[in-house]
Amino acid sequence: MAYILQQLLSETASRFPEKTAVWAQNRTLTYRQFEERSNQLAHLLRARGVEKGDRVGIYFSKSVESLVSMLGVLKAGAAYVPLDPHAPVRRVEYIIGNCGLKALITTQAKLRGLTPGLLRGSGFILLVDQPNGSPPAGDAVGWDSLANFPAAQPPVSTSIETDLAYILYTSGSTGDPKGVMLSHRNALTFIHWCAETFPILPEDRLSNHAPLHFDLSVFDVYNSILAGATVYMIPEDVALFPATLSAFIEEHAIRVWYSVPSALVYLLLHGDLGHHSLKSLRLILFAGEPFALKYLRQLAEAVPDAELYNLYGPTETNVCTYYRVDRSILPHIDRLPIGKACTNTEVLAVGDDDQLIKPGETGELYVRGPSVTKGYWGDPEKTAKAVLANRFQPHFSESLYRTGDLVTLDEKGDYWFLGRRDSMIKSRGYRIELGEIEAALYAHSAVRETAVVAIPDEAIGSRIKAFVCTLDPRTLTKADLQQHCANRIPKYMVPELIEFCDSLPKTSTGKVDRKRLVQGNLT
Repeated sequence: MAYILQQLLSETASRFPEKTAVWAQNRTLTYRQFEERSNQLAHLLRARGVEKGDRVGIYFSKSVESLVSMLGVLKAGAAYVPLDPHAPVRRVEYIIGNCGLKALITTQAKLRGLTPGLLRGSGFILLVDQPNGSPPAGDAVGWDSLANFPAAQPPVSTSIETDLAYILYTSGSTGDPKGVMLSHRNALTFIHWCAETFPILPEDRLSNHAPLHFDLSVFDVYNSILAGATVYMIPEDVALFPATLSAFIEEHAIRVWYSVPSALVYLLLHGDLGHHSLKSLRLILFAGEPFALKYLRQLAEAVPDAELYNLYGPTETNVCTYYRVDRSILPHIDRLPIGKACTNTEVLAVGDDDQLIKPGETGELYVRGPSVTKGYWGDPEKTAKAVLANRFQPHFSESLYRTGDLVTLDEKGDYWFLGRRDSMIKSRGYRIELGEIEAALYAHSAVRETAVVAIPDEAIGSRIKAFVCTLDPRTLTKADLQQHCANRIPKYMVPELIEFCDSLPKTSTGKVDRKRLVQGNLT
């Protein structure tokens, strides 16, 4: 069993050297090419001064070079930092400065948009699209320079399982992103659990729908490599158009899919499934946000032979609980369990009395085990608030990650996600969970998408506002929705403010951008 991520590729390349490892933008790499190219990159990085523990940024749209960059950085003993190629420049530059990149792998166009001199010390730029024979831009090196370095493996003794493997930046409450530090052990705990739970076969074709700065991509990339399967990196222009995406799935006979639920909802609603089939899919995983049950029922009907799994977990732990969808109960529930803890992981739910909850009670979810993050890069204060000493185990030192998510436990031992602790609001003295209101709204047949936010109000604490996208705006009014909700939830939870809109704003990872909704920014 591998104890560092790069071993996955080296071992698979020795077993399946001529098998296609990755498809991206109509280009492919075999496992032999993938192994050799990443070895060359590792040698180049070391020759340019990248050392164990350094951070290397990856800043360009998904391509075969993206995966070569990730594995090459690891083989150099460094940690990679995937940067959102569509993020505002200010955010990208903040991340570059925050984690002190030693090198940046990017394109000429992306480099031109950045302030010169951002990298620390002797940092350098590697351009993946610099034409052969063209003069370097400043201290930049062209991708063709890799050919000057050995294709043999560099020494692997520079990395151990507790070393940092990558940093994923997520939204921070202060407005600046926070860098979640993940070690080889953190990642491999998840990867090996996936391999045991959803065995991936060498003949499988996995989609990579998630951006590489989103933790969902860890499954796509590394479990494909572990199995000797092929990962298909879905082009951004394809991912944006559901009908094109369903055609892509059919044309390439994708067998394994992992995404946020909203991507699947758009496939169901706009994927032209009368002309394109999803029948090649044998395994569908989804995570990142609750899946509206009326759409999950549609998905279960559209792919009757596929296994469906609801995966739950923050970036700080990757997946920590999972639930295999039981089709027989779908007609009878209004939300889906997040299930039980993954192997080699334990979850604890702690009530307001600081005791572990019993079935039927509500508490905040904590996670322990080797998947728990080291914390946040350069921010010991945030780390101390989220990664705590395990007070329920007094005999030796270990960490608990505090998720901030509220759950309840049923008699079968399954956890059910209720919402964020910070989305539990008070209005007129009542405690209200916004997710429960969203579930009520989704139960209306004309509601396509919805999100509920709290608007601060000095008099009553918070006013409840719902943003609603409908299948046909001419057939639904505010009064209709309020009456619909009143039949399902207490009167004090019925949204008094309802705004109809064509679509909800999304973050770069495909989740609803609630911060923009609170600000009234729908564009």
